[in-house]
Order: sequence, then structure tokens, then C-alpha cells
Amino acid sequence: MSGPPWKIPESVLVVIHTPALEVLLIRRADAEDFWQSVTGSKDHPDEPLALTAAREVAEETGIRCGEGSPLAQGLRSWGLQNVYEIYPRWRSRYAPGITHNTEHLFGLCVPERLTPTLDPREHTAWRWLPYQEAADACFSPSNAEAILLLPKFAQ
Repeated sequence: MSGPPWKIPESVLVVIHTPALEVLLIRRADAEDFWQSVTGSKDHPDEPLALTAAREVAEETGIRCGEGSPLAQGLRSWGLQNVYEIYPRWRSRYAPGITHNTEHLFGLCVPERLTPTLDPREHTAWRWLPYQEAADACFSPSNAEAILLLPKFAQ
């Protein structure tokens, strides 16, 4: 029997937004006061980051933005990354000794506010907010900072 399937400490953060800079936030099921953008780890070390981003958006919101989809051109890497300390409550998901994660920033521009389809095991609510309000509502400082960069990358 093999050991636990450790999470890879390399992830994506995808800020889903409209042209009017409204941002979709989703609330974590395991922490009721934690509102966030789509985020998730690579499935395997060689997985391309754009594939990770499109997969996570589909898994967490039901929005399809992978290659060949109508929204594929709206998914863009911002060419930025954050390295942050993994919250102690979630470190058991990673191999022993892993304390930091590298997060790659993406944006997904959708033409209008879409209604996401959430997996209630992961997220329990969603809302669209103007980007400044969305940044204020995020529990994660790196997520808030990414949202505040939206005007620069949404052009």
C-alpha cells in the first residue's frame, strides 16, 4: 500500500472577472469566513500551469475555459507568483517538512456575471463584487493583492 497522495506545493490562483472588473468570490466549505478566488494545486509536477488553472476553474465553478472552449482566450497568466507559508491547519495535506507553496497568478475574463456550479464539499456560496470590495472580502492577503492588480491585467 502506498502512502498518502501529498499535495504538490505549487498552485494557481485564478481571479475570475468581468470587463467591468467585478470579481467572483467563492466561500470555502471548511472555513465559513474564508472567501477566495479559484485556487488549486497541480495534479502532477509536470502539469502545465494553464491546464491546472482551467481544470481548477471547471472543478470549483463549473465554468469551462480550457483549450477549445469559448472562454479559453479569456484565461491568461499574469506572469506573477507568490510564495507563502501554508496555514498550519492545512499542512497535513503536504509531505512532511513542506511549509511553503508557490502560487501562480491567472485571470479569467468572462463576458458577464456567470452563475457558478459549486461542489458543496469544497464551496458553499458565491458572490460577484466590484474588485476593491472583493479584495477586502478575501481572507488571504495574496488573493487580495492579486485582485487589486486586476485593473493592470484586465486591459
